[in-house]
Amino acid sequence: MNQDSQNAKQELKVPVAGYLALIFAIIFFSGIFASAKGWISAFDFNVINGKFGTMKDAAKATFTGMGGAGARDGFLFALSLIPSVMLALGIIEVVDHLGGLKAAQKLLTPILRPLLGIPGIAGLALISSLQSTDAGAGMTKALRENGAITEKEKTIFCAFQFSAGGTITNYLSTGAALFSFLTVPIILPLAVIFVMKVFGANVMRLYLNKFVKEDLDNGK
Repeated sequence: MNQDSQNAKQELKVPVAGYLALIFAIIFFSGIFASAKGWISAFDFNVINGKFGTMKDAAKATFTGMGGAGARDGFLFALSLIPSVMLALGIIEVVDHLGGLKAAQKLLTPILRPLLGIPGIAGLALISSLQSTDAGAGMTKALRENGAITEKEKTIFCAFQFSAGGTITNYLSTGAALFSFLTVPIILPLAVIFVMKVFGANVMRLYLNKFVKEDLDNGK
């Protein structure tokens, strides 16, 4: 028992580089520098991810074209998700190598465990999901496959991500057209969205704890 406790403590030892990597990842995926000018915009996920070239009407069409349907249109849509997922997973691998995920686990678990019932190691996936739905989904899948989160935690986390996916990006882009009509501060509707995302995740958490008795990880 004592040996297991010592091993657990050793696993949670985080190098200074891990904390620096965590800070970088939080800034990179948070969208803080999305609207920045000059070289500092390189510290934003969407800026580095870039965009596809356009065809015909530049305001409406992307490389996938317009008016597509069926399997071919679906294939092109899936193809458009690959760059952001690859970039996000690549960044996370570097952050993990430097100890950033251990730092996230140590710092964010006291917050995320009571708030959502998930470990702090999912913190970066949570932050990235607020800016990019596909990046958040890819990182969540990787966490589950690596055994960093359980099936129940994954289900709760997915409930959080599914409601208002890509919250910050969609709110600041699609919702920007309505900002001039708002009679309240812009931050208030965004705060309501976050509260409801947390509420929805906890409804799923309550359901799983109350009605799902079998072990989701082992299917028993």
